[in-house]
Amino acid sequence: MCNFTHLDEQGQLRMVDVGDKPPTERRAAASCRVRVGPKIFPLLMSGRLPKGDVWAAARLAGIMAAKNTAQLIPLCHTLPLSGVDIEFTPNPEDNAVVICARVRTFASTGVEMEALTAAAVAALTVYDMCKAVDRGVIIETLQLEEKSGGASGEYIRASNPAKNLVESEKVGVGNGT
Repeated sequence: MCNFTHLDEQGQLRMVDVGDKPPTERRAAASCRVRVGPKIFPLLMSGRLPKGDVWAAARLAGIMAAKNTAQLIPLCHTLPLSGVDIEFTPNPEDNAVVICARVRTFASTGVEMEALTAAAVAALTVYDMCKAVDRGVIIETLQLEEKSGGASGEYIRASNPAKNLVESEKVGVGNGT
């Protein structure tokens, strides 16, 4: 009937069968930017927000979100994740933080949705932890930065903040540095 992968011959939604695809190593990175504004940014960077450790809460929320993506996104496969990393890079010039989520698996389908979900939920957690001080926080630019593995091969966004995060020196904020 059509060329949509998630529709059957009758036009009904279906989960794509990936059972015949060989498992391979698959990786994906997604980023999201959170503009917290000049009132929150210094409090965030000094760890003085009233709700506590924003970085720990957002990192844990992002990891949990990646692990539960199939429960949130219809027709998404449950995957055995081998790793999830959440990084925070502050941008003092515009009172923002870039969140980068990296997800890895060895499976028959990719982990792009897990990386995107992890970045989004980490950003929502930053918002939740900051809203008591100012509700004007803006979450923006959720995007896939790169992916590898599978039949479609490698994708790297031309302007890739996730790559820049890897190559730049990360500043404090719970990155283990």
